Amino acid sequence: MMTALSTALTGLDAASTAVSIVGNNLANLNTTGYKDESVQFSDIMSQALGSGSTGTQIGLGVGPAQAVTSYTQGTIQQTSGAYDAAIDGNGFFVVQDQNNQQLYTRDGAFSLNSAGDLVTASGDAVQGWNMTGGTVNTNSPTTSIVVPEGGTMAPVPTATMSLTVNLDSAATVGDSSGTYSTPIQVVDSQGGTHTLTATFTMTGSNTWSYAITVPAADLKTGGTTSLATGTLTFDGTGQLTSPDAKTSPIAIKLSGLADGASDMTVNWNLYNGTQGLLTQFNQASSVSAATQDGIQAGQVNSVSLANGGLIVATYSNGQQVTVGQVALANIANPETLVGVGGNNLQATAATAVPAIGTAGTGGRGQIMGGSLESSTVDIATEFTSLISYERTYQANSRMITTSDQMIQDLIGLIR
Repeated sequence: MMTALSTALTGLDAASTAVSIVGNNLANLNTTGYKDESVQFSDIMSQALGSGSTGTQIGLGVGPAQAVTSYTQGTIQQTSGAYDAAIDGNGFFVVQDQNNQQLYTRDGAFSLNSAGDLVTASGDAVQGWNMTGGTVNTNSPTTSIVVPEGGTMAPVPTATMSLTVNLDSAATVGDSSGTYSTPIQVVDSQGGTHTLTATFTMTGSNTWSYAITVPAADLKTGGTTSLATGTLTFDGTGQLTSPDAKTSPIAIKLSGLADGASDMTVNWNLYNGTQGLLTQFNQASSVSAATQDGIQAGQVNSVSLANGGLIVATYSNGQQVTVGQVALANIANPETLVGVGGNNLQATAATAVPAIGTAGTGGRGQIMGGSLESSTVDIATEFTSLISYERTYQANSRMITTSDQMIQDLIGLIR
């Protein structure tokens, strides 16, 4: 009977632990990235009574209940957070706490601290790669991600431009219909803009002259504003034949700019490969496209975390630049990780070496920007388990009461 008491006590202890595990699950019902823990029971070595074929084994109870984390995928919910991120698939975000200890988490509720560092809700630094020398090198060691705020993008001077223009084949030489002009804006080395004007004048059958000019106020000397001149020749189908594709592009040089910017040479492309961009058809002269590759200086308007874990800065000049990337760790046996609070997990001696890299590679899942992963706790399942463990506790309590009564009866017999 003493064995019955001790056996029942192990049941009470295991049931109590199981209720605690269920309680922890329910408490974390709304915790971002939380993974549901299930209860695992195991019996204790039996006691052998008798020997041979007539021997009997009596169990000695149940061992301590164990919490086993199930790393199943949680529901991904879209949010309005600029730095929120969720992992769709395997992997963990890599973070570093204040003691420089590397930890792991599925909670992607990130934000910026006062220093511009990307941090978790508990203040741990998110690890990844920053832009260095204009590129993000994901083959280098990970580091804390620093998000630029209020930065300025240097201008890029125009190197090439193109105009897609049709010149009216029905125009008359010397008439207003035989002259057509169109502007295009280019950017200098300081980010200043200059409006070039391309003027086309019909000089004969299938022949036009061109002149590229710039306002006199844009030049220090204010002198000649003509930058390039020449002749265009078209064939009977209205296609450009001269200059031909081999002599294109045409160099347009701007020297002595009044704003102090460096001299610049803009290459005017007349062809897209072998197809001429200038045509002569029986339609009114018009421009359908004008392109140039210069970029003005810009200020950071916003920074956000995009799909794939990319940190993207949007500038006032309309440009978007990847300034960083969040790292993911793939761990072969995540069940060996232990929780250390703050939605963080720590590797143990049994944990496989984490494989850290970019999302979508090496078995790592994808990072979804502007989203968070919900807890995997199912409230109906937990309440069902809670009732079961409560009944288990009551049954073992009844076992102790019964064993105690039997012992009292035995003592009564002796008296």
